[in-house]
Amino acid sequence: MTIFKFSLFDLDHKDNRRVSKILLRIFGRSTRVLLQFLFLFHLSYQFKNILEVSRKKLPFGIAQIGKAFRNEINPRNFTFRSREFEQMEVEFFVRPEEGKKWLDQWLADRLAWYQSIGIPRNKITILDVPEKDRAFYSQGTYDLLYAFPFGTEELEGIAYRTDYDLKQHQEASGKPLEYFDEETREKFIPHVVEPSAGVDRTTLALLCEAYDEEEVTDEKGAKETRVVLRFHPRMAPVKAGIFPLLKNKPELVEKARAVTQQLRQHFSVFYDESGAIGRRYRRQDEVGTPFGITIDFETLEGAKDGPLAGQKDTVTLRHRDSMKQERISIADLLPRLHSALA
Repeated sequence: MTIFKFSLFDLDHKDNRRVSKILLRIFGRSTRVLLQFLFLFHLSYQFKNILEVSRKKLPFGIAQIGKAFRNEINPRNFTFRSREFEQMEVEFFVRPEEGKKWLDQWLADRLAWYQSIGIPRNKITILDVPEKDRAFYSQGTYDLLYAFPFGTEELEGIAYRTDYDLKQHQEASGKPLEYFDEETREKFIPHVVEPSAGVDRTTLALLCEAYDEEEVTDEKGAKETRVVLRFHPRMAPVKAGIFPLLKNKPELVEKARAVTQQLRQHFSVFYDESGAIGRRYRRQDEVGTPFGITIDFETLEGAKDGPLAGQKDTVTLRHRDSMKQERISIADLLPRLHSALA
């Protein structure tokens, strides 16, 4: 794939001397180093290749995720504003008369996506960018703003860029980038709707949304602060923690490791046998693990009470947010977790 890269760092600029020295050492003084600041141009450039190879019909899109760079004078607010970051963009090609319809459709889809990963709708503000603030070729732009602790800032932009980008490539290359509609026998340059979002900003929004502190009572009756990341279960890096009640009881450890092995084939899980069970719960709360699974003596000898009284091979399932615990059969663990993480 041909990649166009555009200069963001002026290698002679006094603020970038350290960067310049590293790059010049690698590439040599005769080489001009260019760092890409977005993917739009080479995504548009590949339109014809992908159209011919995949034989797609409109509407269709090309998506890419990767590193991008900005010549930020004042990086700040943790990972929100930085010189190097991860960007994800889609170039969605549509018929000219359907551009505004797809702009609104992408807005609805992106809002639904943010909600699905745990960012509530009431934390996102939609800014319909006025014409005077848009690029001259744009026929509509929405900015999605999130209420960060340091202020309401942009999370994503969705722009209706019309046929401007493809026309520019067509004129510069001298090669046609038109689309032929076999049904209507029309030939035209498609219009582009472009959602563009930063992975780093989305991750930061998830962390801000999930982080919580609450006062709880420990096993000895003392008050303490519980730090918890309330990630949506799908977004949690670890889905379940597995704990033998006591690490000096080989039968508990063996059963806990067997459960770990069973679940690890399906989810990211964490085995922990070190420290008091309450401490182990707290450690998993801090990384956002939605479920804690404890193997205790009732697992081996049979549940003492409840619907599973007398039944062996049961575990204690602890819920991160409520800290409530329930008795569940090991055989039911997998379908239960699959359902919660769907």
